[in-house]
Amino acid sequence: MVLEKRGALSGAKFVSFEGIDGCGKTTLMDRLAGWLEEAGIACIRVREPGGTSIGEKIREILLDTACSEMTRRTEVLLYSASRAQLIGEVIEPALEKGAWVLADRFVDATFAYQGFGRGFDLERLAMIQRWATGGLWPDKTILLDCDVAVAASRLGQRPGAKRDRIESEAGDFHKKVREGYLFLAREEPTRFVILDAAKPLEEVAKDFHERFWLAEG
Repeated sequence: MVLEKRGALSGAKFVSFEGIDGCGKTTLMDRLAGWLEEAGIACIRVREPGGTSIGEKIREILLDTACSEMTRRTEVLLYSASRAQLIGEVIEPALEKGAWVLADRFVDATFAYQGFGRGFDLERLAMIQRWATGGLWPDKTILLDCDVAVAASRLGQRPGAKRDRIESEAGDFHKKVREGYLFLAREEPTRFVILDAAKPLEEVAKDFHERFWLAEG
């Protein structure tokens, strides 16, 4: 879904990392942050939902398995509220100072999870997101794509792994989310960089280096 949007300010870049739970977003964010540091480029990292004191409180509610009665409309609005706070308090000030922003999920997650996963109307979602973000969109989005079974296996291997409310959804839900991400990537091929996250970590990192870091440099 292509929306009218405004990009980052002052030459800074806003890069989001997306994919189903267990795809390996954190590892690649670590790599990019390291490359930026070596290049002497300021950057900050944020996560969704969360990233601010208000957002972290919202995150607790959204991911709490005890909140099983949450409606999909409530879910959309809570994610959007956390995002709006994160943009105003953290993301926009960083971009205005010329720092790169690396985001563990952003607006595409809402389309994939609440739109495709929950079946929420995409046009209505688009309207809500335009308002919540003020039109701010990532310059680039790194989509780590892998089979749901692979991602689920990785989640289970995490030390002390306990699945949150979203991670605990059935496999069919996560398959719809994956399909949603791939649909979004097809709609905006210049913004999305799709990586095969089923490959070994070093191969994924190599692909990332070649297809994003070298291309951007």
